Amino acid sequence: MLFLSWFAILLVVLIMDKKQAKIRIEKLKTEINHHRYLYHVLDKPEISDSAWDSLKHELAELENKFPEFITPDSPTQRVGGKPLPFFKKISHKFPMLSLEDVFSTEEFGAWLIRISKIVPTDKLDFFGELKVDGFAMSLIYKKGILNIGSTRGDGKIGEDVTENIKTIQTIPLKLREPRESEIKNIGLNADKVLKSIVSGEIEVRGEVFMTKSVFEKINQEQKKLGLAEYANPRNTAAGSVRQLDPKLAAKRILDFLAYSLVTDLGQAEHNQEHSLLKLLGFKTDAEARELKNIKDVTNFWNEIHKKREKMAWEIDGLVISVNNNQTFSKLGVVGRAPRGAVAFKFPGKEATTKVLDIIIQVGRTGVLTPVAVLDAVDINGVNVTRATLHNEDEIRRLDIRMGDTVIVQRAGDVIPDVMSVLKKLRLKNSKEFNFPKKCPVCGGEVKRLEGEAAYKCINKKCPAQHREGLYHFVSKKAFNIVGLGPEIIDKLVDENLVKDSSDVFKLEPKHLLALEGFAEVSAEKLVNSIQKSKKISLARFIYSLGIIHVGEETANLLAVYFNSVEGLSSANEEDLKKVPGIGEKAAASIESWFEDKDNKKLITKLLNCEITIQSPPKISKKLAGKTFVLTGTLETLSRDSAKEKIRLMGGDVSSSVSKETDYVVVGENAGSKFDKAEKLGIKIISEKEFLELISLN
Repeated sequence: MLFLSWFAILLVVLIMDKKQAKIRIEKLKTEINHHRYLYHVLDKPEISDSAWDSLKHELAELENKFPEFITPDSPTQRVGGKPLPFFKKISHKFPMLSLEDVFSTEEFGAWLIRISKIVPTDKLDFFGELKVDGFAMSLIYKKGILNIGSTRGDGKIGEDVTENIKTIQTIPLKLREPRESEIKNIGLNADKVLKSIVSGEIEVRGEVFMTKSVFEKINQEQKKLGLAEYANPRNTAAGSVRQLDPKLAAKRILDFLAYSLVTDLGQAEHNQEHSLLKLLGFKTDAEARELKNIKDVTNFWNEIHKKREKMAWEIDGLVISVNNNQTFSKLGVVGRAPRGAVAFKFPGKEATTKVLDIIIQVGRTGVLTPVAVLDAVDINGVNVTRATLHNEDEIRRLDIRMGDTVIVQRAGDVIPDVMSVLKKLRLKNSKEFNFPKKCPVCGGEVKRLEGEAAYKCINKKCPAQHREGLYHFVSKKAFNIVGLGPEIIDKLVDENLVKDSSDVFKLEPKHLLALEGFAEVSAEKLVNSIQKSKKISLARFIYSLGIIHVGEETANLLAVYFNSVEGLSSANEEDLKKVPGIGEKAAASIESWFEDKDNKKLITKLLNCEITIQSPPKISKKLAGKTFVLTGTLETLSRDSAKEKIRLMGGDVSSSVSKETDYVVVGENAGSKFDKAEKLGIKIISEKEFLELISLN
């Protein structure tokens, strides 16, 4: 019967003229997309899978005969294209931020208190949704057609995986155009939304993931073929999306949940955003809901936690966001996380295993960290052999000993952690673990830090600290010397070729050839990599020094404020405390570091290595204290360029208009922000006026 139906389709195709074919193709595309929406978004299919397949087969036959009518949004174009040699880099217009984690009602309450102090007059209610264990994806639609799909990457730059994500049925190739009544029902301006779909650019973000059932099926196939099984659905999904051949990616059945509409289409609340995403043709979280207070949040957490294991896909917690988008925007960003949202994590999945040993690791700052060496155990697809014991106090609390049977969890499903000791299974002759009074590496004096639980080796020349400092110096966020990892550094130190970080830049191929594992080609390659790293931003240079309390974000703040190594090195504690975001401890630590004679010598040696340190552009105070909102298309400047100019002059940029806004810069096709600015009496200026403003002396 199926053969006869397809034969009938073929016959119709053969006798159809071009005009009829075009009409039929458009009707088929509309019908197929309609049923995709019913099946994947509303979960209310009206026809069988085989009937749906029949429609797609007819469309394919018609497009094969009339290829001039094939469009990028056609359902037949989900799988296609040649294998790619590599993935192109994509810069995100708006950073893809990470989330702060909380693990208890108490921690959630503390977060709530913190944000309440920032927006004391704002009413705080929330929007809760599942935190799917997948990976973030940005989708750009131009004139309603999927244009770019890119990974999160480092939050600023991702990879173009468009051809691969086209294979995901829950990602529409063309945005659905909702009825005016549907848009009005969720409280939005229908004209604005429909205009943006038809002629504008819309960015949607969500999570790509693999269901448990699909993952199990893939592993069954691997087993049959005698191949290694995959560890977990998340990594398998990520690997599938990063296949250079779209046809291979298509063989993996992936899913997508949309969670954010980045483009301003007038949505005032996060729940409104979710409703609109669904109308546009995206699958959204069916469990998501508005939450009025902390009690609602806790109840939601408990409800989902109970049925977590029965869900079709892996989740590791909830995302709780401030529901009002204006309040969310006002709360701003700290580090790389928005203040207005947290990941309320579930307890990590647990397993029991034995403690084979307890060792002490010495970090680059000299802090001694006890680590439990474990009999290897699989926890949620990860082979765990070690778990941190944090400090002496934690060892005493647990009363952990070698040979003990312990319960281990991956805290937040990531970090291995010993939860408790099963003391009834303890060996009779077990002995308490005594924290060392001397550094296990150098034998130097160990002191407990005042007001802290940590012990620290105070020997500045401790080999462990020295090596860890070198690992940090060449790491990705510092000098990023590709190919120079801990193993090679260890060899270089052992052979006395590297005594401090400046010696790295003096290495020549002949030095490396003396080391085991190096040939001429590999030696030349590493030296070239070292030479390339000599051009570095001031922020990364500061971070590379490994100053206590100076992480990536703090290094950026220092770079912008002082603008040079010389400026930073001459600053005293009081100068440092004037930097926004720099606290007392960090200020004292930075001053102390630059006062040290050995560190002064190191800076001089590094600067003599022909390192080019790029200072950030100087920030003027011309627009200090002023907040700008941009709307519409600017003729001479891109949005990003205009924002950069505002920030370089000390101003702030906001995505939404409020009473705190000083200027709204209006370009062509300005939207609702213009109307809101008029209502609030905010000063509205043209692009020309804006350019005049930033050029004033």
